[in-house]
Amino acid sequence: MIRVTEQESHYNNIDQMSILEILHGINKEDQTVPLAVEKVIPQIEKLAEAVTERMKAGGRLFYIGAGTSGRLGVVDASECPPTFGVPFDYVVGIIAGGDTAIRKAVENAEDDADQAWNDLSEYQINEKDCLIGLAASGTTPYVIGGLHTAREKGVLTGCIVCNEGGPIAAESDYPVEVVVGPEFLTGSTRMKSGTAQKLVLNMLSTTVMIKLGKVKGNKMVDMQLTNHKLVNRGIDMIMEELNIDQASAEALLNKHGSVRKAVDAAHK
Repeated sequence: MIRVTEQESHYNNIDQMSILEILHGINKEDQTVPLAVEKVIPQIEKLAEAVTERMKAGGRLFYIGAGTSGRLGVVDASECPPTFGVPFDYVVGIIAGGDTAIRKAVENAEDDADQAWNDLSEYQINEKDCLIGLAASGTTPYVIGGLHTAREKGVLTGCIVCNEGGPIAAESDYPVEVVVGPEFLTGSTRMKSGTAQKLVLNMLSTTVMIKLGKVKGNKMVDMQLTNHKLVNRGIDMIMEELNIDQASAEALLNKHGSVRKAVDAAHK
């Protein structure tokens, strides 16, 4: 397969550019990413619909990836509990090489085609669940192996990649292939490719959580109240929803512990 992500940058002699020229070049390339994502919204829609149905039936969502892609999956998964109030093991991000690899590259971790399923098995992944492989190249052995075995076991599979027609997409029931073109810095897929994957992850997890009832109107009514900013946001939500003063809203929130529970209690 032709890896667009490995093709030569459109920009030459970038080491001779001024800081301003470098910044403008990166920004010009970055502006193309949302347009590439827009083209694959039908693919994202199919994946989101399938994941939503599995999760409504009691399934969980898993991400696997290596390097930048793996880190992006870990970030998206780790943000679901505070944003939507779901259990920490409802959306799980797994990176090749384990949690150490979040901060420090683990040599050859992405080349082990068997390790992903070993990592997933620690969570008792089963046919109710969904697995999404993340890899800009679309060819990472760790991800290929995990998806292949998961598919054999009846797990719903999907992927977010930045090349078309690769083996990861072939192992996915619902592939999302966002082709963003060559990177500003040749082969540096933490740039446009990483941005594209982050955008798709935002779209996917947010859409799924909305359809699972974790949002009311446009508010995060199930968010975890882990700091003063979020507590104050929760109080404002309750004031707006119930048309009550701040003290009353604060009292309800303190009593019930979440915006949803406070509002539901007030309506009873």
